[in-house]
Amino acid sequence: MLCVRGLTRVPVQLTRRCVRFTSNLPPEETAAEIEEEEYDDEEYPSDKYRRSEEMIQRFLRVDHAGEVGANDIYAGQMAVLGRSEVAPLIQHMWDQEKAHRAKMNELIGEHRVRPTVLLPIWRMAGFTLGAATALLGKEGAMACTVAVEDTIVTHYTDQIREIVEQEKQEEYGELLKVLKQFRDEELEHHDTGIEHGAELAPQYKALSQVIKFGCKTAIKIAEKV
Repeated sequence: MLCVRGLTRVPVQLTRRCVRFTSNLPPEETAAEIEEEEYDDEEYPSDKYRRSEEMIQRFLRVDHAGEVGANDIYAGQMAVLGRSEVAPLIQHMWDQEKAHRAKMNELIGEHRVRPTVLLPIWRMAGFTLGAATALLGKEGAMACTVAVEDTIVTHYTDQIREIVEQEKQEEYGELLKVLKQFRDEELEHHDTGIEHGAELAPQYKALSQVIKFGCKTAIKIAEKV
């Protein structure tokens, strides 16, 4: 009898334990809800940081290339018009571009940005463009300045807008300040060119469109490589 009681008690105890265990399982609906639970779509901080750095690197790579190219454009103009009456005006704009280039050199070093691999080509193209348009006279040089600066002002404005649309634009404080300063000074160069006869250059509209197309193409390429 003792053996029988012992044997009968074991399955009872096991049964009770199984009941207690299974009673803790969620109902079928709850289990289904757990399986179908949607995870929060919010990005991890590391993802946001990565996206922020990618944007900054994209901005600085193309802006650095642009400022280097602008320096070479003015160098080409001065090589042709360095002794003309318009030389001091070109030199003033060139000095501002030198300051822009120096700042961009500082920023790409700070953010460890790789310059575009096509930088040597941009430099050669910039000098050639500056010298070729200067051979058309003062008006040709000014037409080149107006076309280039018009494109760059639009480009910087687009970058500023993209930063302002970010959730935490205070994180881009220094860069935003630099872009606004550069945009305003490029706009000053544009207006200076108009005031000094840019629109009197031979085939002004066609020349302007060709230069703008070249600048926009260079911007797109520099953003990628």
